[in-house]
Amino acid sequence: MNGLVTFLQACVLFSTWCHVLEGFHTADRKNHTRQEILRQLLDLGTYDSKISPEYEEDVPTAVTIQIYVMSIDSLNEASMDYTVTIFLRQKWVDTRLIYIPVPGMRMLELDNRMIDKVWVPDTFFANEKSASFHDVTVPNKLMHLYPNGTVFYSIRVTMTLSCDMMLSAYPLDSQKCHMAIESYSYTTDNVVFRWHPYQALEMQTDRLLPQFFFTDKPTIKSNCQKSYGESGNFSCLEATLHLTRNTGYYIAQIFIPSVLIVMLSWVSFWVDAEATPARISLGVLTVLTITTQGSGARSQLPRVSYVKAIDVWMATCLMFVFASLLEFAYINVLARKRRTKQLPTLGIGPDGMLTTQVINGNSVNGMVRKSGEGSVTFTDKARMVDKVSRVLFPCSFALFNIAFWSYYLSTPS
Repeated sequence: MNGLVTFLQACVLFSTWCHVLEGFHTADRKNHTRQEILRQLLDLGTYDSKISPEYEEDVPTAVTIQIYVMSIDSLNEASMDYTVTIFLRQKWVDTRLIYIPVPGMRMLELDNRMIDKVWVPDTFFANEKSASFHDVTVPNKLMHLYPNGTVFYSIRVTMTLSCDMMLSAYPLDSQKCHMAIESYSYTTDNVVFRWHPYQALEMQTDRLLPQFFFTDKPTIKSNCQKSYGESGNFSCLEATLHLTRNTGYYIAQIFIPSVLIVMLSWVSFWVDAEATPARISLGVLTVLTITTQGSGARSQLPRVSYVKAIDVWMATCLMFVFASLLEFAYINVLARKRRTKQLPTLGIGPDGMLTTQVINGNSVNGMVRKSGEGSVTFTDKARMVDKVSRVLFPCSFALFNIAFWSYYLSTPS
C-alpha cells in the first residue's frame, strides 16, 4: 500500500515538471517567434523605411489622425498664440508589414530604437511657432504593428500655435484657435489625411485654461487641400477650438474697482464748495487712479488699431472722474465771483474823508451798508449745480452700464 502511494506521488511530480518544462518551452518559442517576425520584417533588408507604403501603386496611403489634448497651458493675447500639449495618434496600412500572428499575440509593440526603421508620415502643423518632443525618461512615442499591416503610431508633443484673435470685445470676447495639419513633402498622389471617424479630437477637460471655457465642441474640417504652386497639392486637416473668456477675474480686478473709483469722485458733490483742498485732492486722486488702472489693464494687449471693449470702459470712467473735477472748477468760479462782489474799494468822500465802498452795497459817511444781493445769487447757483450733479452723474453712469453690458454681451465677437 505504501509503495502504491509512493508511485502515485512520483507520477504527479513527474507530470508537474512536464507541464513546467512545456510552459518554458512554449514561452521561449513565442519569444523566439516574435523576434523572428521583427527580424524578417525589418532587419533582412527587404523593407525600406524611406519609401511610402503605396509608392509603387496608383493609390495614396490613407493616414487616419486623432488628437488627444492633454492640456492647454497658456494663451497669450500680445503674441496671439497658445501652447498646447497633445498626443498625436496616426494610423495607416503598410502591406509590406503583414505577418502571420502567433497564437495569443494581438500585435507587436516596437521599442523606440525600432520605430526609426518603419516609414511614418511627414506630418507637420502649419500654424506652429515652436514645438518640442518629450524625452523623459525615454522618448514619448510608441508604435504597434498589427498582422494585417496596420501601423499605429503615437507621439507626445508640446507646441505653441498661432491664433489670430479679434479683441474688439476684450475681455468679454470669444476666440477661435486653429490646428492646421498638413503633409510636408508628399502630395495627395502619395499621402492623404483623414480624421478618425468616431472621435477626431479628444480633450482632458480638467487641464484646460482657467481663464477660458469651451462654449462649443471643437469643429473639424476634412478633405481639404493646400496648393503651393508648382509643388503640387497637399492633404490637410483643420480643427478649431471655440474658447470663451471667463470674465470673473476681470470683473473682480478691473470693472468693480473702476466703478468704485468713479463713485468715489461723486463724494465731492457733498463736500462744501469752500473746501477747496479737499475737493481738489479728491478729484486729482481719482483721475490719476483710473488712469493708472487703465494702463495696467491694457499693458498685456497688442497695439491693435481698433477700439476694444476695455478701451471704451476705461475711457468712459476717466471721462466721468474728469467731469467731476471740472464740475468743482465751475463751482470754484462761482465762489470767486461772489467774493469779487464783496471786495471793498477805497475812495475820497465830498468832505475829504476816506470812505469804503462795496460793490452792490451802499456807504454813508464812511459807514458801509451791504446789500448782500450778489452773494446770495452765486451761492445758490453753486449749490444748485452740486445738487443736480448728485443725480445727473449716477444716472448717466447707470445708463452707460446698461448700454455697455447689453451691447458686448449680446454681440458675438
